[in-house]
Amino acid sequence: MTLFANLPYRPNVGVALFNGKGELFIARRADLPGGIWQCPQGGIDDGEQPKDAAFREMEEEIGTRNARFLAEREEWFAYDLPEHLIGRALGGKYRGQTQKWFILGFEGSDMDIKLDTHFPAEFDAWEWVRPEALLKRELGFKRPLYEVLIPELVALYQAASSD
Repeated sequence: MTLFANLPYRPNVGVALFNGKGELFIARRADLPGGIWQCPQGGIDDGEQPKDAAFREMEEEIGTRNARFLAEREEWFAYDLPEHLIGRALGGKYRGQTQKWFILGFEGSDMDIKLDTHFPAEFDAWEWVRPEALLKRELGFKRPLYEVLIPELVALYQAASSD
């Protein structure tokens, strides 16, 4: 990793989208082997505010903006790519990503979710699950990230939902 220590982290947002039952939206990556699941996430464009990027990424990846802002994780969460992906993934320009996570409440119906509105589609399947159930899925190298984040995101959702 020291070889890539001079590479920056790519600014990124993550979206923890909860429905009215407190279930978390997860989707399976279409572009990765092994059935990798995750929450919607993506890069922040130059000059874009992180919250705006969260709604844009959600619309690009799952076809809807039909959600309301509930909370955000105060700290950014940085992670390194596995060594074999550095220089290949993320355009080869980054060692990993630093993410700002947003908790959103879904206000639509399942019919609003469309995985094929952006080409190529990032996801090929999706589900609403109890948040801890995500940790039972294949998460690839992002497993440690989600093991830390899921309890925090749930706590933020619960606090925002009780207001």
